[in-house]
Amino acid sequence: MEGIDQDRVGAWFTEQVDPLTPPLHYDLIAGGRSNLTYRVTDSGGRTWALRRPPLSHVLPTAHDMTREHRVITALGPTDVPVPATVALCTDPAVNGAPFYVMEFVEGHILRDAASAETVGEEVRRRAGLSLADTLAALHAVDVDAVGLGDFAKRDGYIERQLRRWYEQFRNSEVEGVDTASLVTEVHDRLAAAVPDQVGTAIVHGDFRLDNTVIGDDGRVRAVLDWEICTLGDPLADVGLLMVYWTEPGDVAALLGVTPTTMPGFISRAEVRARYAEASGRDLSDLDFYVAFGYWKLACILQGVYARYVGGAAAGDRSSVDGFAHSVIELSEAARTTLEGR
Repeated sequence: MEGIDQDRVGAWFTEQVDPLTPPLHYDLIAGGRSNLTYRVTDSGGRTWALRRPPLSHVLPTAHDMTREHRVITALGPTDVPVPATVALCTDPAVNGAPFYVMEFVEGHILRDAASAETVGEEVRRRAGLSLADTLAALHAVDVDAVGLGDFAKRDGYIERQLRRWYEQFRNSEVEGVDTASLVTEVHDRLAAAVPDQVGTAIVHGDFRLDNTVIGDDGRVRAVLDWEICTLGDPLADVGLLMVYWTEPGDVAALLGVTPTTMPGFISRAEVRARYAEASGRDLSDLDFYVAFGYWKLACILQGVYARYVGGAAAGDRSSVDGFAHSVIELSEAARTTLEGR
């Protein structure tokens, strides 16, 4: 099993988790292309989820297990549905890198058309409404009250994000693949048009349908993948959700993983309206954040592509050859959104 030292991790589990019935069995959960998630099962049938960084090509400031564990633990008592955390291991001698263990939440992860077909149209409709409500609940959390007041800087979020993702992009350039010109152009246009930040909230950073577990009733049972969570402008989460919430003919559908074009899912406009109603926020500047979402996703895909070219696959090696083209397409979508076309 790539990414798991079964003897050392098993011994750590025995010390940290009680009750436990060894031996343990590990399964890499498909779908993740950054931090790796494993389902851990003991011989008694109990299950947990284990999260660790990629196996190689880890970028500076990325894939911090301690931060991810901290924010999920802080959100546990709030209205935001998250898995219960179990234990954190910061000693790299155990498994080569820090990792943490949390509750394994059962439910549906709707990441493509095939998985969406396993639930009915009414469940799909409710999932869209619940997703918007959940994002509004996250953005309503008092960061000081849950102990996250010092989690990150609060102001200048978009400016900091532009610097961070552009640096990550430049650190992820692949020889022979020219994506830099367009990504740089869009970066400069975004930097010249940043709206004033209104308020500070916990920003998930990659909030989308397939980063949640959906129950049989269509409600969000858990929000997953908090690896780039920080404090900042909540509208960045809304803009990125609009990018992922694809409709027939949308450019983001080229990624081939978004199920929201299926019958039953509410429209992007309905998701936006539901969030606006639940949060009470003014969304008049949302197009900027949608453009930023396209550009940020382009930078993320560039990093994923670079890691896979470098050999950090850990099981799922499919569908990466087209990522360089997707970086260009997403950057073009960002430029078009900024131009209001």
